[in-house]
Amino acid sequence: MRKTDKKLEAQLIEALTQVCEQAKSQYPGFSWLTHKVNFQRFPDSLSLVCVFDTNQELRAFNADANATAGLQALVKQQLASISIKPNKAVPLVFDTEENCQHQDNGSWSRRLERR
Repeated sequence: MRKTDKKLEAQLIEALTQVCEQAKSQYPGFSWLTHKVNFQRFPDSLSLVCVFDTNQELRAFNADANATAGLQALVKQQLASISIKPNKAVPLVFDTEENCQHQDNGSWSRRLERR
């Protein structure tokens, strides 16, 4: 990773931490998020994995027609705060702690490798 990539990664983590904290207060069961990025194709390669505690909480989130758009707006706002403006909406993938426990014995590193 180049020095500029490391600096950008640090800014990205800070912005996404803000997204996470806001999402935890807005969406019941929202637990954490992580990102994947290829800096050779940044910002278009950026994607997020958003994790809820349970499948029931994720279903409730998905039942709210405005929830995904609201989360996308949070992401867009925080990225703009560090002067990052992707050409398209950042892809969001949703998962749960419950699924990870049942399918991967709680190993998020193994689970995220397959995404």
